[in-house]
Amino acid sequence: MFNKILIANRGEIACRVIKTARKMGISTVAIYSDADRQALHVQMADEAIHIGPPPANQSYIVIDKVMEAIKASGAQAVHPGYGFLSENSKFAEALDAAGVAFVGPPVGAIEKMGDKITSKKIAQDAGVSTVPGYMGLIEDAEDAVKISNQVGYPVMIKASAGGGGKGMRIAWNDDEAREGFQSSKNEAANSFGDDRIFIEKFVTQPRHIEIQVLCDSHGNGIYLGERECSIQRRNQKVVEEAPSPFLDEATRKAMGEQAVALAQAVDYASAGTVEFIVDGDKNFYFLEMNTRLQVEHPVTELITGVDLVEQMIRVANGEALTITQDDVTLTGWAIENRLYAEDPYRGFLPSIGRLTRYRPPMEQAAGPLLDNDKWQGDAPSATVAVRNDTGVYEGGEISMYYDPMIAKLCTWAPTRDQAIEAMRVALDSFEVEGIGHNLPFLSAVMDHQIFIDGTMTTAFIEEQYPDGFEGVTLSDTDVRRIGAATAAMHRVAEIRRARVSGRMDNHERKVGSDWNVAVQGQSFDVAINADHDGSTITFDDGTAMRVSGAWTPGDQIAEMTVDGTALVLKVGKVSGGFRIRARGADLKVHIRTPLQAELARKMPEKLPPDTSKMLLCPMPGLIVKLDVAEGDEVQEGQALCTIEAMKMENILRAEKKGVVTKINAGAGDSLSVDDVIMEFE
Repeated sequence: MFNKILIANRGEIACRVIKTARKMGISTVAIYSDADRQALHVQMADEAIHIGPPPANQSYIVIDKVMEAIKASGAQAVHPGYGFLSENSKFAEALDAAGVAFVGPPVGAIEKMGDKITSKKIAQDAGVSTVPGYMGLIEDAEDAVKISNQVGYPVMIKASAGGGGKGMRIAWNDDEAREGFQSSKNEAANSFGDDRIFIEKFVTQPRHIEIQVLCDSHGNGIYLGERECSIQRRNQKVVEEAPSPFLDEATRKAMGEQAVALAQAVDYASAGTVEFIVDGDKNFYFLEMNTRLQVEHPVTELITGVDLVEQMIRVANGEALTITQDDVTLTGWAIENRLYAEDPYRGFLPSIGRLTRYRPPMEQAAGPLLDNDKWQGDAPSATVAVRNDTGVYEGGEISMYYDPMIAKLCTWAPTRDQAIEAMRVALDSFEVEGIGHNLPFLSAVMDHQIFIDGTMTTAFIEEQYPDGFEGVTLSDTDVRRIGAATAAMHRVAEIRRARVSGRMDNHERKVGSDWNVAVQGQSFDVAINADHDGSTITFDDGTAMRVSGAWTPGDQIAEMTVDGTALVLKVGKVSGGFRIRARGADLKVHIRTPLQAELARKMPEKLPPDTSKMLLCPMPGLIVKLDVAEGDEVQEGQALCTIEAMKMENILRAEKKGVVTKINAGAGDSLSVDDVIMEFE
């Protein structure tokens, strides 16, 4: 077995590989850019080597620099993680020439399957059903338009060397094909150093389901079930689960056997993923094969008990698989939510800054695998698992240079409903401050009836949030529960204030029992009757709720029980009440005396400033180009400028017809959130 492995990656996946290597007694080497000098993966590794400036194309994906680090460290093997150089055949060749093992598939398999154009041709030759499209190289934007018309709109414009949603655009007409071709080409060049583009038919109402395969160099190959990855944003997965709520055993077996056959056709040896589009009749079509570890691999580990990173290392060491297909069993259900540094209220645009608070829910073991610990004998007594794969820490910096994903929160339980409920509680318990993040959106998805029913498609976000995510409106029952809980919490805070001030000896007589609770546009007069075990909150209509919990003032998480229902609240302080975040809702709860409530109703509403005649920068980023000049008349939907952030190009468009009167920034300028880019008449 290897003594030392270098991890040619960063963030949570580098940390993930380090955990397994440590379990196996293998020392690890991290590499890092200037931006990652204090990163978690650098702290976790046994040693770390600096490789260059922050941009990935000057550090993490420069093969010569990585090879220098390998030589300096004396590492015998390299795990590439995902992204960066993980599917780069030239890197694998360089390792082979240097006598260093690549913890991944052979060069030939990478070349054949890692390239999406070549892989489709191989799949077609092998009799695998594929999505219609044009597999040749596309010369320019006009050629893209011509091909798109031949394939038939809508089409998907994709980077041949792409992955993770980078270099992908959907086009519904000629203008979008021209624009999408150039943006995809630019993103592909920046992210992968390869700007080749191809076009395929975009299948409407599809489900994205993938098969995990594991093969060795001795001719053995197995599949470890499927993962449902249909909830996607900008072609990047957001929520994954295993198994799929859609597949039956016969379809699972057919897809799995086909995936293994395809892998063995190219002499594949390592962990890999074969992705399929599946229609409503369970017909499946090959999309691509990812010749690397997938971001969402933890859900497969949680239901199978197989440590995929360990298996990759053992295969790279020349060992044969000790697991047969008959050994693979799918136990329970696992769900993964990707926590992104992005603002869901601003169209999910990237957010950067310092994590002033980062407190994930406590991890706990149950299910076949959590944090690389296997089941011993029968199922454990705990019926829920919580796992958080992360690459950040409180006080750390979220950089603009890399992918915005900062953690993968996973839950496991015996049934899907139980896994969803465990995820709801885990999301409510996750504390993140200092940056925009998508926790509210993830909570909203977990409560969405389409997800609960398991009937989602890849169009879920687009169809359910056509105008963007604007927060969650809680049900009247949930509003009342939160109102009751915060009323009880307010009473505790009032007692604390009275004690600190020395105003009372017998606080029960000094803190009133009658209050008004205002939340989500509703107002309730309540009476609080407290005892040693909790409080009974009686509303003005006569209904009552029993509240208990151990919250004390200053706690940022309140674990309450309301009429027997568990309620986890993120708690912040605002004047006259609390800022409460729960189940995707962000609420200001004001708790006042009856007189204060009457006076508050007479106060005029404060209106936000008018920015309707300005184009504001929606995220920190770099202006790539301006499409208009001062004096130009623009039409609704017209492209105004392009902003690049976290390896993604974002085109900002006019919301309505107008005339550009002033431009405040130019190409090459770095902007902050809400900087004024241009103004209109």
